[in-house]
Amino acid sequence: MRIKNIIIIVLLCLNATVLAAKDFSVSLFGIESDGKTLNTKSIQFAIDHINQNGGGRLVFHAGRYLSGTINLKSNVILHLEDGATILGSLNPFDYEKTKDFPSFLFAFNQENMGITGKGVIDGQGKFVARNVVANIEKGLTKDSYKYGRASEASRPMGLYFRECKNVKIEGVTFRNSASWNQTYDQCQNLTIDGITIDNVDYWNNDGIDIVDCDKVSVTNCYIDAADDGICLKSHDSKRFCNDIYIANNTVRSSANAIKFGTLGHGGFKNVKIINNIVFDTYRSAIALESVDSGFLENIEIDGLRVYNTGNLIFLRIGERTKKERKSTLNNIKISNVYAEIPATKPDAGYSYEGPIEDLPRNISPAIIITGLPGLLISDVVFKNFEIRHPGGGNALYANVPLNKLNTIPEIPAQYPDFSMFKELPSWGVYIRHAKGIDFSNIEMKVDKTDFRVPIVLDDVHNSKFSGLKINQIVNKKEIYQNSSTKIEIK
Repeated sequence: MRIKNIIIIVLLCLNATVLAAKDFSVSLFGIESDGKTLNTKSIQFAIDHINQNGGGRLVFHAGRYLSGTINLKSNVILHLEDGATILGSLNPFDYEKTKDFPSFLFAFNQENMGITGKGVIDGQGKFVARNVVANIEKGLTKDSYKYGRASEASRPMGLYFRECKNVKIEGVTFRNSASWNQTYDQCQNLTIDGITIDNVDYWNNDGIDIVDCDKVSVTNCYIDAADDGICLKSHDSKRFCNDIYIANNTVRSSANAIKFGTLGHGGFKNVKIINNIVFDTYRSAIALESVDSGFLENIEIDGLRVYNTGNLIFLRIGERTKKERKSTLNNIKISNVYAEIPATKPDAGYSYEGPIEDLPRNISPAIIITGLPGLLISDVVFKNFEIRHPGGGNALYANVPLNKLNTIPEIPAQYPDFSMFKELPSWGVYIRHAKGIDFSNIEMKVDKTDFRVPIVLDDVHNSKFSGLKINQIVNKKEIYQNSSTKIEIK
């Protein structure tokens, strides 16, 4: 019995040793926390060592760790304890360029890996971008260098993961990349939970970009971005974003808060956007755009609260590429929404604001749905909305008469955004080239007298509107119809 007990104790100790070995302190690898020593090689050695020895967590304790590009590997987790900060090098030549873009954190074709903890990843992007510009002006780096800034291909993004599986990003704060903060390209089983993104230091500062990914969840995050907050894209015509869950996030953007499209060569399918908050956003709270010969379908949005945004919802079919396959947008359900549209610029005062729009243009409608002739947006349901709009439209400033709706341009190849048409003839809802639209229990309040009709339909068919509550009606018209058929109003 004694021998058996001894064996059991020894096995328990060995097992405990194995479990403990799953955490590797950065100090084991001589990684310095002084914020000055460039740790790129030592951090990479540590990741490679853990990857080759069964996997585990590389634990960063309180301190500041300076590094260039870090390549994450399978079965390795970077764990940042509270007070730990990984700093991006200020030297642009310390970043690797892979798949056409440089990145601070990079992974290609890896699995069972990620980043966790309560620490910070700070790309120091403003200073890196300035140094990129300096290198361009010295002739050391070739770049298109438009508008006085370096292109995205020359500025390192914060994180770029491609073709990775079983990825977990949890708890960490990501700050100040020189370009897009995070891009996940053709990844599967991706979980992003409880992270903070503070990415307002330079141009093209998207929060999270999800490209042709499958089975993704983005939950409980706080995102403040100078460009799009959460952006779904499809770069490959043979792939698409599928099974995406976006819930309980708070998003602020000097572009769009939650956006699909541009690019959209493949498509977007089976997406749920549940219980999110949007504030101080320059363009649209929700922008669903199918403009590159792809498809956009089976989208559910439920529980959305929007404060101070230029536009609530923008749905758009475009035709930026001449291909046999045409863009489609259908089967969208949006419910339980509260929104406030301001009379003034919603992102005024942020470090990188959206541009001043082309004028003249009165405040745009809260909801804009625009297909193309012969390419109709179809089967869209809006239910349980409360919208506050500033109104105040002035016919002497900008005006599209209802008998001249054909003067509104189609511009199928133009980059899509809600203000692309300039002046529109309604303050609440504008729908053009659509069918199967269902609005029910919609309350719209306008603060100041507006000459425009609340709802305008142009080439809309087989649609119904019920339970409308509108506090201002122009010439006894809630809804103006042009070239529209089978419109049911209750």
